Amino acid sequence: MGEHDANHRFADEATPEPDHIARARAHALELGAAPISAAVGAQCALIAASSRALNIVEIGTGGGVSGLWLLHGSPRATLTTIDNEPEHLGAARQAFADARIPAARARFITGRASEVLPRMNEASYDIVLIDADPDGVLEYVEHGLRLARIGGTVLVPRVLRGGAVADPVRRDAVTTAYRSLIQETLASSAVIGALSIVGESLLQLTTVGAEA
Repeated sequence: MGEHDANHRFADEATPEPDHIARARAHALELGAAPISAAVGAQCALIAASSRALNIVEIGTGGGVSGLWLLHGSPRATLTTIDNEPEHLGAARQAFADARIPAARARFITGRASEVLPRMNEASYDIVLIDADPDGVLEYVEHGLRLARIGGTVLVPRVLRGGAVADPVRRDAVTTAYRSLIQETLASSAVIGALSIVGESLLQLTTVGAEA
């Protein structure tokens, strides 16, 4: 095992997961959902906590795992979660109820993100997490940056696509889109960006205003 692999494994195994999130993960996996890892979840919780997020929207519920991590970091926040799989939303709703999260702090929307996002208010959210259909990542991030307030953060897990983005031989449309997303946003003066390679990777984009 190489040094990078050992570091990844250690970081993954060193991250504890609260019991209520671990239970939600087990149920999500039974349904065939693909929840974010504990390592990425902990990063999301840290960002939610440090930004004192109050309004959060996520695209893709992961059976409730990502939402629970975000609310773990910011217990007073209200979360809107969007998914086109009613079963995944149902699992998230049950996971939130089991965690005794008040119903008023969670809104569940069934539908395609491409149809729901254009109807949402811009500059209204502290955090936008995007973990949905890879084919629409560029469109979703564009919407996410519109929805985030100045100083708000857009989070994109799995952005390295399991190593595909770093492989110059991979030139399929999805991999190319993710590669362009990383390169263009990290070079943009409209955001402060950082790329974490812990877990399945996480792109973090905090808005600072229009480009000069």
